[in-house]
Amino acid sequence: MCRNIKTLFNFAPPATDDEIYAASLQYVRKVSGFTKPSKANEDAINRAIEDVAISTQNLLNTLVTNAEPRDREIEAERARARTVKRFEIE
Repeated sequence: MCRNIKTLFNFAPPATDDEIYAASLQYVRKVSGFTKPSKANEDAINRAIEDVAISTQNLLNTLVTNAEPRDREIEAERARARTVKRFEIE
C-alpha cells in the first residue's frame, strides 16, 4: 500500500475534503503509474481522482464505530516515533 495514503476514518475533527482529495490522488497515481499524466490521459486521470474522492467520502460517511475518535496530534506523534525508530534518527 502507498505510504502516503493516510487513514481518514474516525478522527476528530473528521477528514477534510483536501485530505480526501490527497488520498484519492495518491491512489490513482499508484494504480495508473502516472505522477504527471500526458495531455491525452489527463481528463481520464482527473475523472478517476474525482470518482475515488466521491467514493471515499461516501465510505467515510457510511462507516460506523463504537471507538472514541482518534486525536490527530497523538497519531502524528506516534508516526514520528515510528519514523525515528525505523530510520534510527536522533
